[in-house]
Amino acid sequence: MGPDVPLLNDYKQEFFLKRFPQTVLGGPRFKLGYCAPPYIYVNQIILFLTPWVLGGVGTLLYQLDIMKDYYTAALSGGLMLVTALILQMTNLYARQKTVTVERMQIQNTLRDEDEYEFSSCVGSETVKFIIPGKKYIVNTVFHSFLAGVMCGLGTWYLLPNRITLLYSNIGGTIVIFVFGWVTICIGEYSLIINTATETATFQALDTYEITALMRPFYIFVFIAVDLAHRFTVNIPVLEQTNQILHIIFLFLPFLWALGILPPLDALFLWGMEQVLEFGLGGSPMSSNTRLLVMFLISAGTAIASYFIPSTVGVVLFMTGFGFILSLNLNEIGLAFKHTMISHLASNKSKSSGPRIHFVWREFFFYLTVLTLALIEASLLHHFAGFSAFSKASPQAIVSYILIILLIVMWILREIQGVYLFGIFRNPFYPKDVRTVTVFMETQRRLMKVGVVRRILLTLVSPFAMIAFLSLDSSLQSLHSVSICIGFTRTFRMAGVIRDRLLQLISKLQFAVAVLVTSWTEKKQRRKSTATLITLNIVFFPIVLAFIAVCALLSSPMLPLFTLPIFLIGFPRPIRSWPGPVGATACICSDTMYYQQVVPSLAAALQSALASGSLGLSLPGSHYLCRFQDRLMWILVLERGFTYCCVNIKGLELQETSCHTAEAHRVDEVFEMAFEHQEHAETFSLNHHFGNILTPCTALPVRLYSDARNVLSGIIDSHENLKQLKDDFLKVLVWILVQYCYKKSKMCEKLDKTTKNKEGSFPLTQPKAFDSAVEKPRPIKDEDSFSVDTIADWTDDSDLFDLDPSKTRERKETKPLEAAQRTLLSVPGSVEMESAVGALQETAPEDKLYKAVVLGLPAVDKGKKQEVVRLPLVEFSCSYSELLSIPEEWRTAPIPTSKLNEMRQRFPEDWYHFVLSQLDFFHLKEKPSNLLEDITKDKALKELYVHGVLSCCFGLFGLDNTVPAPSHVFRAYTGGIPWCVGLDWLTGKPELFQLALKAFRYTFKLMVDKASLGPVENFKELINYLEEYESDWYIGLVSDIEWQQAVLQEKPYLFSLGHDPNMGVYTGRVLTLQELLVQVGKLNNEAVRGQWANLSWELLYATNDDEERYSIQAHPVLLRNLTVQAADPPLGYPVYSSASLHVPLL
Repeated sequence: MGPDVPLLNDYKQEFFLKRFPQTVLGGPRFKLGYCAPPYIYVNQIILFLTPWVLGGVGTLLYQLDIMKDYYTAALSGGLMLVTALILQMTNLYARQKTVTVERMQIQNTLRDEDEYEFSSCVGSETVKFIIPGKKYIVNTVFHSFLAGVMCGLGTWYLLPNRITLLYSNIGGTIVIFVFGWVTICIGEYSLIINTATETATFQALDTYEITALMRPFYIFVFIAVDLAHRFTVNIPVLEQTNQILHIIFLFLPFLWALGILPPLDALFLWGMEQVLEFGLGGSPMSSNTRLLVMFLISAGTAIASYFIPSTVGVVLFMTGFGFILSLNLNEIGLAFKHTMISHLASNKSKSSGPRIHFVWREFFFYLTVLTLALIEASLLHHFAGFSAFSKASPQAIVSYILIILLIVMWILREIQGVYLFGIFRNPFYPKDVRTVTVFMETQRRLMKVGVVRRILLTLVSPFAMIAFLSLDSSLQSLHSVSICIGFTRTFRMAGVIRDRLLQLISKLQFAVAVLVTSWTEKKQRRKSTATLITLNIVFFPIVLAFIAVCALLSSPMLPLFTLPIFLIGFPRPIRSWPGPVGATACICSDTMYYQQVVPSLAAALQSALASGSLGLSLPGSHYLCRFQDRLMWILVLERGFTYCCVNIKGLELQETSCHTAEAHRVDEVFEMAFEHQEHAETFSLNHHFGNILTPCTALPVRLYSDARNVLSGIIDSHENLKQLKDDFLKVLVWILVQYCYKKSKMCEKLDKTTKNKEGSFPLTQPKAFDSAVEKPRPIKDEDSFSVDTIADWTDDSDLFDLDPSKTRERKETKPLEAAQRTLLSVPGSVEMESAVGALQETAPEDKLYKAVVLGLPAVDKGKKQEVVRLPLVEFSCSYSELLSIPEEWRTAPIPTSKLNEMRQRFPEDWYHFVLSQLDFFHLKEKPSNLLEDITKDKALKELYVHGVLSCCFGLFGLDNTVPAPSHVFRAYTGGIPWCVGLDWLTGKPELFQLALKAFRYTFKLMVDKASLGPVENFKELINYLEEYESDWYIGLVSDIEWQQAVLQEKPYLFSLGHDPNMGVYTGRVLTLQELLVQVGKLNNEAVRGQWANLSWELLYATNDDEERYSIQAHPVLLRNLTVQAADPPLGYPVYSSASLHVPLL
């Protein structure tokens, strides 16, 4: 679509124009979209001004010196409480009155869903429209009480005499009094009458009606400052703050309407995160629960240190707990518990040894570092901690060492990436990244640099920081809040300044990218672009101030509709989303590929994050990984000492036009960085510097490469198809022999288990097969259908469809279900009575004869079909029973003449060779000439002749013609075209699966022979088949077994497909190997900003149009991919992992 696609369609524009005034005013609905009686508007205005009227009564009594100020506040609050309870009771009465006569209304999707029919000024519909009421009785009482308190305190807050004392200006007093009461009325209406939808929406659903408390909360914050000023001794700073807040109080409605002030859930999570990180020295956490627990523990530690009487005790206490809390205690505890349980459960197991050794190694490492840290802190503080800070003091020397360490680690980190500072190509980075072997060989030097940086970061820097803090002279003054919290420490201030400065730079880069690309990218250029750019230039100081405020608050900068219209987003946690990580994803058939690659990718991230090749990896950092058609989105959730927690998402593989455009740009960015560098300049520039994606490095990851080939010239070759039938017989012989051989080994194991349990050794004798089966009557070759196929026909059936997946569920009927199917006679036909048993009744031919009699051979009444008994199978070798196939597998209705004709095609030499390859190691006592005796057993050979030819008869019929490519495709996919023996074969599900497996192996063999050359001998053919069995899954992408094979990491997978558009057959091969995955770092603020706009656009403006402007492809901002990577329901990643612990030790 073009760049001038509407930002909001006509329906959403009308919806937005109705919702936004309601948000500004706190809930009154003055724009309905349909004609409503005047009393609807009058009632809302009266309810809106009611708090002002009640507060005005108290204010008037105070101004006339009739009542004291606190009595005035109590009176106004009491009146508001009674009014709120009356309003809520009125709503309950109206709902109970109409619940019995409520009728279901047909919703018209073309009209507003909130249209009402009003009958009177105080009718039930009017009451329910104006006062929707609360879902919970508790909230009815609590919100009413809160409304009374807010009205009382608001009256006290806006007393004219009080305001005059603050400003000494009558005009200012009047303005603050009038507009201040407008603010309180908005808060009261939102709390008790009708809660407006907030532009600052964090949760998709307001289950517990928390949104109604948002505006009153901020009003109470302002009133709390005023109360503190009233009841404390004159403090100039507090007085000035109160004066400023009284002015800001007037602008609260605009802050609410613009969505700058966060909702309560986002506010508390953001507040705990900021205090934990910059006040208590922690890190943002990967979940809300971990954040709350860590916040409480860290705060408790700081408070506990306040009561320690000894300076050395404070140093040891804070050092020890600081180190312990920097570890992932949850993961360490779980790993230790799991290891101990595994060790106790399998005390003699050798497999658990390395893991136990690794866990104990980590434990002793942490214990050693903790011990050394405590010794260092205590000694330095005791012997050298009393000197004042000077240029030559011990603390000054340590500070210089720290500065040098930080510079060295910064340099070592930068030279490990593909670009220096994101601009120049790193001359030390490998230029050949085509293969893993060459890449790893040339990267050894950088790996050594990474090891040095890891040592400096893990071992040297912590002890240097402990030394700096232990030598601080301020630790001598005990019982100081600032000392306990540690906020006066240089590291705290430096951490805050560094974080805000990095955010400011990232936000400026994002703003410039949005502004510039709105004109340079032709597809993004709209009619309003020139105007917006001009306004940004004219109001540049204001735009810069907005960006600075966003950086100061650590809130996202929101580009409205991703246009250069920059707003201040409300502060929220660094994860951006409220739900648990990895809880939801749009699961589809592509999810399994990401499930397979995530463990290996996490292992590769371990070394990359530890060495620093991924740049500055802080909580909130985003990375994009690319390999073939796969895109993996990585979010750093938590960072601590020697560990990191990440979330990995997988984006869709079915690429849309927007997805394809941005994925192509990602490929260009990575190709420019990692490929074609042999003849490039030493310091070549990054031509995609303005892109939010900056290439970092390539990681060796074990994953599947996907190769797709057109099989033209192979599947349509007459020679290949002619050889297909002969190869099928050979492959089927091998599969049947292997099936029976493995089954005998399993039975032997079961016999041994039974003997061990019971202590008895029963003799096993060969079983005799003696069962009566129906003798099949001759079948004409011209028969081409069965009643089963007639029953499966529908009006939607496509007789010429090559893809049988649409009808496979109808075709593949279980034998029992087929046997129990009741056939209805055709009207006008003659009913037949048959004395044949149930088996004969369910035969396909009899079904056809019974359903339609006219024109078919007559059958004498009472005449039974001839039934024969199969002769008892007598093996010349008693061990042949181990390889015997089930008797029912050789009962196909093949005419004798055809059977004799087909017998000549049986590969007898191959059959003998396959038997000679068996070892029978599972038999303890066996004759030396066992294989020779089994090979000479003619009875066993006859079983295999009947079984193999029966399967061939079921798949190909009686004709000896060369199968067409369409027949081969349908047979491969399991939708075998109907032939005479197919009903018999599908009636043996286990045999049918073996035959289908043999056919797929045969097809793969045909492709390999066409690609690699003919098979020279039987031994080579055996090797092919054994490789297929052990290392390959040969089937369909839609099979459940395919997904299982991917998750089990089968080395190779093969599938046959058909492209109806091109009219060609395709082969798809997945190969599991270690390949290079390209990783790039995304601009954190660009991602947060686009996610903030997505949240506003979908949750508030409800702009869910799939073709909306803000989801269109943007090759610089990667807008479509960023929207995909958002958490559902706003985004749609096909895979999202839980929080993954990545050890960096």
